[in-house]
Amino acid sequence: MDESDSDSMSKNDGLISQVRRLARTMHIAKRTEEAYVGWITRFLVYHRDLNGAWIHPLKLGSPEVNAFLSHLAVERKVAASTQNQALSALLFLFTKVLKVDVKFDAIRAKKPSKLPVVLSASEVARILECIQPRPKKLIGSLLYGCGLRLMEACRLRFKDIDFERKQIIIREAKGEKDRAVPLPQKLVGDLKHQMDLVEKLHRQDILVGAGWVWLPYALAVKYPQAGRELGWQYLFPAKNLSYDSHPREAAEGVEDEHVIDGDRMQLRRHHVNENSVQAAVKVAVERAGVLKKVSCHTFRHSFATHLLESGKDIRTIQHLLGHADVSTTMIYTHVSRLGASGVQSPLDLI
Repeated sequence: MDESDSDSMSKNDGLISQVRRLARTMHIAKRTEEAYVGWITRFLVYHRDLNGAWIHPLKLGSPEVNAFLSHLAVERKVAASTQNQALSALLFLFTKVLKVDVKFDAIRAKKPSKLPVVLSASEVARILECIQPRPKKLIGSLLYGCGLRLMEACRLRFKDIDFERKQIIIREAKGEKDRAVPLPQKLVGDLKHQMDLVEKLHRQDILVGAGWVWLPYALAVKYPQAGRELGWQYLFPAKNLSYDSHPREAAEGVEDEHVIDGDRMQLRRHHVNENSVQAAVKVAVERAGVLKKVSCHTFRHSFATHLLESGKDIRTIQHLLGHADVSTTMIYTHVSRLGASGVQSPLDLI
């Protein structure tokens, strides 16, 4: 590697650090941050000079951005959602980080019109019955019973469960929004059993010098002992303790003013890994003999569709799902019995 290559990589490492720092200042989700960094890196690699050195994006502009986005649509043949993610990342880079205006005039990937997969009530019951072990079955029940996204269920904490008001509070969901969803009364006993188990585990963790969980924003600094309180414990904790339960804090050498060095080394217990829940659901679908393409998100689609079929209005369902726009919720009108499956074919009348 020559000196110019080293200098270009060093400059762009600094740029990536700027992107990460601003993303965290704006409280952008970790996965969104990683997606942005990935697309920005691909963009810089795509526009390397003839010597293979990276070019600083200030020397690039609208033509280069549109060329990259068109390349994704025409040559890579990516889905519209993938191209939109790349566009959002570059928009963040130029307008938020570099403070430069760009005009987007790229060839757009065609967006397919797909309907969500929806399970019948009997299919849901068969799959839930097959999910093992018990905590993951409870997570699956919450996905369907409350319409939760997978990460919303995995990140639930003790204080989010309100048995008195029969509701669950979803904190810092998509778009940094909180919302309340109904607590299924069938799950009260299972939830209390899970909380008892976690409370015992928490006591054991404290005895070995652990018992900490990650806290959002600057709460760990403002309330130094809050991370060890029972109310903040995850309802579905990870199996093992970890010294780096929230790697975002130290990722890529980015300093976080809300994190002190000592806090990074606390022995913590993170929430259950979402991949293990997905794997458990996949196995359960096979055991239940359901041939539809089912994922954890299918439970959320089924929740919304079944509520619509039971007579709940679309605005109520929008609120429960946490959708910013009712048009997103309207997709369920096309898969419910109020749509095609609720119409009798004329062939059946002959």
